[in-house]
Amino acid sequence: MRTYRDTKEFEGATFVKASFKGATLRFSNVSAVTMRSVDVNGLDIDSHDLFFGRLFVNGVDVVPLVDAELNRQFPGRELQKAQTPEGLREGWAAVQSAWQTTVAETPPDLVDAHVEDEWSMAQTLRHLILATDAWLRGAILGLQQPLHEIGQIFTGAEEMGFDMSIFRVDPPAYEETLAVRAERQRMVADFLATSTAELLAEEREDPWGGDWRPSVGDCIRVILEEEWAHLRYIRRDLDRLR
Repeated sequence: MRTYRDTKEFEGATFVKASFKGATLRFSNVSAVTMRSVDVNGLDIDSHDLFFGRLFVNGVDVVPLVDAELNRQFPGRELQKAQTPEGLREGWAAVQSAWQTTVAETPPDLVDAHVEDEWSMAQTLRHLILATDAWLRGAILGLQQPLHEIGQIFTGAEEMGFDMSIFRVDPPAYEETLAVRAERQRMVADFLATSTAELLAEEREDPWGGDWRPSVGDCIRVILEEEWAHLRYIRRDLDRLR
């Protein structure tokens, strides 16, 4: 089957009586796409950016409905938006409890298994190490080189010119990943234990060099969003692998 990569040839196009059955779109821009009188049986959309915009189905913006349902499925997820130190501490405890259960229930033979084009459990935990390093050790604490060598960088980073020499070429043993992950989990918990409203309001720089000027609280909320999003991804994939 043909693959279209890095193309804009379909922008503004109109498709009439065309079949996209079984097609896969990854890392693609489908914003403002309009579909009318279409067969969407089994249509599967998974987008972390869903909650930063709107998605209409039969005239109804379903984003708030999806958000509410995920909060029901993942108790404590709603606290990723908390604005107080107490709320963020409670939110961190909730997501770490959920992760503890998921890691403990993952059979050893599935630790490195993965669904096509997705990360394994081991890779996911390494990415969460990276997220904590970038937003806590980098953005909040201001360490010059905050990233651990076993961190799992986001897809496409090398093509964007990111210095990949920071990271180890060979993947670490799962036991090492768990140890570094536990250390990072304690760092966040210890930081939140003494955080005040004044500290959370302080401004920081985007660790990835963007124009955004997040507050310390924003940085913690990004970490929480990463934790909940990747927990959902790995539970989804483990269900398929089982």
